[in-house]
Amino acid sequence: MLRGVIVTFDADLWLWDARKSESWTFVSVPEAISEEIQEITEGARRGFGSVRVIVTVGATVWRTSIFPSAEGCYVLPIKRAVRKAEALDVGGTATVMIELVDF
Repeated sequence: MLRGVIVTFDADLWLWDARKSESWTFVSVPEAISEEIQEITEGARRGFGSVRVIVTVGATVWRTSIFPSAEGCYVLPIKRAVRKAEALDVGGTATVMIELVDF
């Protein structure tokens, strides 16, 4: 298992268009970072092109996956528990650190 590729970025929280439910809130990984992740993980992606990551937002750390979107960037789900713990709302901005794992 390789680790150590870490990126940090600011992104706005948004709701998934297919379901306007608070439980499906995401941030988009910036295009340049998404392209870099695609290059690094070529041939090692999981189902649906996902990439496993460890995420840090504020004081909250969790394991999840990022997923490719139709727009060409990866998207990261932000769980309700994280939004509550970090006082984040849809439309707000979060500073996100992701570490690629298992590639």
